[in-house]
Amino acid sequence: MSLFAKGIIQGMGVTAKNFFQSYYKKDRLPTVEYPEEKSTVTQFSRNIPFLVFDGDDAIDGMRCTACTLCEKACPPACIYIIKDKDENGKPIKRPAVFDIDSSVCMSCQLCVEACPFEAIRMDSEFELSTENRFEGLLINREELLKSNEYYHEIHPTEAQVTDDRMAAKIAEAEAKKKAREEKSRLAAEAKKVAAEKKDAEAAAAPAEAPTPESSEAPTAEQPTAPSEAPEAPTPPAATETPEAPATETAAPKETPKPVAEEPPPVTETPDPVAEVPEAKKPEATAEVEPKEDKPPVEPEKQA
Repeated sequence: MSLFAKGIIQGMGVTAKNFFQSYYKKDRLPTVEYPEEKSTVTQFSRNIPFLVFDGDDAIDGMRCTACTLCEKACPPACIYIIKDKDENGKPIKRPAVFDIDSSVCMSCQLCVEACPFEAIRMDSEFELSTENRFEGLLINREELLKSNEYYHEIHPTEAQVTDDRMAAKIAEAEAKKKAREEKSRLAAEAKKVAAEKKDAEAAAAPAEAPTPESSEAPTAEQPTAPSEAPEAPTPPAATETPEAPATETAAPKETPKPVAEEPPPVTETPDPVAEVPEAKKPEATAEVEPKEDKPPVEPEKQA
């Protein structure tokens, strides 16, 4: 028997086995009596997205913050979001309007990947037919909101991984918050200690202040002493001054020559050096020249 014939026989055996088992084994039945009976959907199936909320209140426990990242990431633009506001008109981190057009959605799951808050997930529900093909296929916020328990029912493995990831993020945020509080507390204590130290130094400063004044007091008196010192020798100087004229009177008695020395200071002798500055005009210079020959002769005759 050839290899080709052997393969054909094995394939026909598998077909015959499935054919006969489909009559008595339920899992081998080719069809399901729908809608009375529905087939089981696997946890990896994905259809229209839905919004997850925690707790009993769907609005307060909503994970969505209306960041519009899913709206921007949607290729067919089937998501429409409007951010909610409070009574004063201040924006609130939750959507007032969150609509998905199921007639346009292609279940690509890009909105799930773009969401940073684990707020939107893919649903396994496929019964979305309606008589109204326009408004009936537009799913609003109230219809999209489903609890985290429902998420665990349709996708248990994925839901558990998501919860663990969110718990880790919350723990990390709390650790950072505690670190910031501890840092601020230490900074406040250091600031308080520095303020107390500064106050202590300010309180100790007045007690030490008089000591430099006492040390500076003698220095202030020192300049007064030299000012009075020159005044003290002045009286003895006055007593010595009368002795000086006595010596001067005795000096001329011993030397009688100063009388002969009086004629030289006569002003008649014209000194060329003294008259040069006065002879600025030509007339003065003419008078000086004839007088220069006579002065050396006249003083000799007088002597």
